[in-house]
This record gives sequence, structure tokens and C-alpha cells, in this order.
Amino acid sequence: MEGTSIPYKMLSLDPFSSWLGIEILECEIGRCRVAMTVREEMLNSMGKAHGGITYALADTAFGFAANTHGKFAVSIETSINHIEAVEAGDYLIAEAVIDVTKTKLGFNVIEVKRGDEMVALFKGVVYRTAKDWE
Repeated sequence: MEGTSIPYKMLSLDPFSSWLGIEILECEIGRCRVAMTVREEMLNSMGKAHGGITYALADTAFGFAANTHGKFAVSIETSINHIEAVEAGDYLIAEAVIDVTKTKLGFNVIEVKRGDEMVALFKGVVYRTAKDWE
């Protein structure tokens, strides 16, 4: 399967990312931009977006970008820095901006932005299996 078509297949099989309203803006090998709008039901008790929302958006961009190399890639370590609070109605874009691949491991950095403002910074490591996407 062509690497840049893999994220579209992944999204079609991903009910959670679909529930979040994630859309793919663009993909190329090792890089993917996704976006979503924060909804009221995604807020925490303080009226701000739950930290899991930006995490999930970044994790989706991470997974999509990591799999564009054509092999099933699964995360083995991730972390996030929450930089700014996010509100209902915010349109967020997550982009895998750094992709370093080794034989079995991939390293990605994903920036989550609201316009030009970075709201979260996510780092992830994937393990590349021997299984090809079909």
C-alpha cells in the first residue's frame, strides 16, 4: 500500500479519532498534519479542554506519520507538554514535524497549535514491525 494513503485507511478504521472529529489535512512520508475543533463535551471541570484531547490529537498525527513508511508501527513511549489552555471552539492542528527512522525504531515530535500559537508538544517513539500495510 502507498505510504501516504495509509493514514486515510487508518482513520477509516479508527472510531475514536472519528468521534474526535479529526480530519487529515496533508500527509507525506514521515509527516502528517491533522486537525479538529474542540467541542463542549471535551472540556474538564475547569471549563478547559481535557489534556487527553490534545494528547489524542497529537497521538493520531504521530501514528499516522509513523505508519507512512509502510510497516505497521506501534507506539512504545510517548509524552506531552501542555503549554497553553485550550477552549471549546478552538481549531487545533497537530503536525509531525520531526521524523527520524532507524531500522526498527522511529522518533517523532508533534506540535499542536491553535493558529500560530503552540499549545502542546508531544514526543513519541514507535516500534516498526515486519508487517506491511495492505
